[in-house]
Amino acid sequence: MGMTPAREKIATVGFIGLGQMGLPIAKNLLASGFALRVYNRTQGKAAPLLEMGAEQASEPEDVVSRGGIVLSMVSDDAALKAVSTDGFAERLGEDGVHISMSTVKPATSAQLAAMHARYGTAYVAAPVFGRPEAAAAKMLWVCVAGPTEAKRRVRPILDAIGQGVHDLGEQPEAANVVKLAGNFVAYAALEAIAEASALGEKNGVSRAALLGMLTQTLFNVPVYRAFSRRIIDANFERADFTAQLCLKDMLLAHDVAGQSGTPMPTLELLCERYRLALAKGRGNADATVLALSIAENADLTW
Repeated sequence: MGMTPAREKIATVGFIGLGQMGLPIAKNLLASGFALRVYNRTQGKAAPLLEMGAEQASEPEDVVSRGGIVLSMVSDDAALKAVSTDGFAERLGEDGVHISMSTVKPATSAQLAAMHARYGTAYVAAPVFGRPEAAAAKMLWVCVAGPTEAKRRVRPILDAIGQGVHDLGEQPEAANVVKLAGNFVAYAALEAIAEASALGEKNGVSRAALLGMLTQTLFNVPVYRAFSRRIIDANFERADFTAQLCLKDMLLAHDVAGQSGTPMPTLELLCERYRLALAKGRGNADATVLALSIAENADLTW
């Protein structure tokens, strides 16, 4: 990961996107002493940040300071492209840096990096691993890729929001490949946990007993523990990350796999699981609702 560079003076940072991940990230930046100018489509979501001293912008381009730094955390490729216009990049201009934390196609990052470069602006991809509670606790893992000097400049910002930064080189799309691969591994783990839970309960072992044992021994890691708690409680209504968003990410990974000729049969299964969840009206449930369909297939009632 390398040594953390000493913080240099950074002017007001622009911040776009105050959803379940963006809001706690922005709060941590303010708490760490960064000045923020923020934009969100639903302006009321900025209220907690304004109380902490942030400024509010009425349009995405209004968060930009020439030669400054803008961080975006938006929902998908379309939203990122809507923000990252030629006008936005031109206004950011020479020596400006756009940090994109969104989970998007690698091709989208490559396209936007080329567009930013035309205006002398650096595009840095910095997607993160962790749910909203990890964001609030500054426990995110950050994958970063982009021009070396831009990464050095924004490192204090990334250090302020997470527990570790992993540098994946100078091509921004590399960070997006790792993010999609990581999300696939996480939800493949969820599939395995859910299937194991159903197997246990069909044979007289409660999911609480089975998963309690496994997450205290062989699989005592955060992702297994978090997914297991959701499955044990059958608590799918409170969504930290919805089934609809998970399907979006699985389909992005599927697209990259198809373009690169990478067979991924487990990914195919996950796409079908989440298509089924949406067909059953569960798109706004937490992504762990996948486990409910597996239980139903086993004729279990939770």
